[in-house]
Amino acid sequence: MDRAEKREVVTALHDAIAKTGVVVVAHYAGLTVADMTRFRRDMQSAGGRVKVAKNRLVKLALEGTDAKGIADLLKGPTCVAFSDDPVAAPKVAVKFAKANDKFVILGGAMGAQVLDAQGVSSLASLPSLDELRGKLIGLIQAPASKIARTLNEPGAQLARVFGAYGNKQAA
Repeated sequence: MDRAEKREVVTALHDAIAKTGVVVVAHYAGLTVADMTRFRRDMQSAGGRVKVAKNRLVKLALEGTDAKGIADLLKGPTCVAFSDDPVAAPKVAVKFAKANDKFVILGGAMGAQVLDAQGVSSLASLPSLDELRGKLIGLIQAPASKIARTLNEPGAQLARVFGAYGNKQAA
């Protein structure tokens, strides 16, 4: 890799890390190509990306970003996973680490907050942004439907009483 290619890799990584919500760093030594491909596919379907680059280049890319505190984690064969959704990348990484013993999560960063492996696991246990939006919409709609039911209930009770009297007289 010549200097121009290295510069392009550093610039692309810097832009990607600066724009993401969370970064996860993990060791991947001993994984097969098929395993890494499956991890990349899972991450992509969750809205994240995985990058494997030389640690020196990643450290250069981290300079000037909020995630610069994770530079100490970059030792040995590491990969960097990141996503805009602060929960997506940790969820996929933790799930993959449970299925593969050779994939070890070292830590990560959410904004300027540096996370250890336990912090990434805690972040993975949170509901995703879409799940939270669904719950919020459900909470907003619940009072309106309760009010509508309350307003309609007296009329429905009267209709049932009249219907019962009508059936009684017809019998």
